[in-house]
Amino acid sequence: MGIRVVVADDQEIVRTGLTMILDAQPGIEVVGEAGDGGRAVELARRLRPDVCLFDIRMPGVDGIEATRRLAGPTVADPLAVVVITTFDLDEHVYAALRAGARGFLLKDAGTALLTQAVRAAADGDALIAPSITTRLLRAFADAGPAAPPRQPIDALTDREEEVLVAVARGRTNTEIADELYISLSTVKTHIASLMGKLGARNRVEIAMWAYETGRVRAIG
Repeated sequence: MGIRVVVADDQEIVRTGLTMILDAQPGIEVVGEAGDGGRAVELARRLRPDVCLFDIRMPGVDGIEATRRLAGPTVADPLAVVVITTFDLDEHVYAALRAGARGFLLKDAGTALLTQAVRAAADGDALIAPSITTRLLRAFADAGPAAPPRQPIDALTDREEEVLVAVARGRTNTEIADELYISLSTVKTHIASLMGKLGARNRVEIAMWAYETGRVRAIG
């Protein structure tokens, strides 16, 4: 079965471009397009795609609210949403992640990264553009921790420490599996365990904790 995608962007030329890029990829098919968040939510609920690709700035219901309605913490059967935008403002990143987004990319990310993000989201993974993750870590470093690092509920295993650092460096689950010579399902198990032990809601929070505790340093 291929990956079914719904694309939402208020600019028709952008929607068309994203659709052409994704439809050209093996195993990916755009099954619906929308010019605003309200229509996107309606389409997604009806079509139940594997991945929703939403712009942030749309008339009426924006991409963040559309993401919250489809993937937020109160949604019983959430869909996978990747947010794509021209504006890489930190508040947009945080808002998208809090709303339940499973990825965050810039529109100039390129075909390879866009395709990787869609495949990762469909596979239950999450991909945040490496440049964004790095900048968030650097901003966090500049501000300094507001409080002493919280301690994990249980001590991390040696393997969890390795996975933690890999996540903080922006690696996807597949890349982590290849680097550590373990299965994809094992990586997912370790990440779930890390989130539970650290009280982290997403991969960026895992990365922040890794920096906060000196396990990895921001680049640049």
